Amino acid sequence: MPDRLMDVNAYTTLDFAEAVVTGEEFEEETVAVLDATTDREDPECVRLRLEVDNATEKHLPVHMEELRLTPDQARTLAGALEKYADRVEQAQSG
Repeated sequence: MPDRLMDVNAYTTLDFAEAVVTGEEFEEETVAVLDATTDREDPECVRLRLEVDNATEKHLPVHMEELRLTPDQARTLAGALEKYADRVEQAQSG
């Protein structure tokens, strides 16, 4: 990612993930950084941040998405990820 808004370090959740950016008249495959984090002291929410590489054919502007999740929302998301990860693993092994 040439212009990065997120810091990527040893603690970043996923410093490389395949991504697809879809717009009204385009779809681009690229890479992304995904990070789940919270404040170290007195956290108020779980932050899920996504930054997609802007070095695509369509030259996307530099941007980052951030979701602020309650603990219940974070657990719901984690459960859904586990469920669908299991489904993909079963499909790939069978």
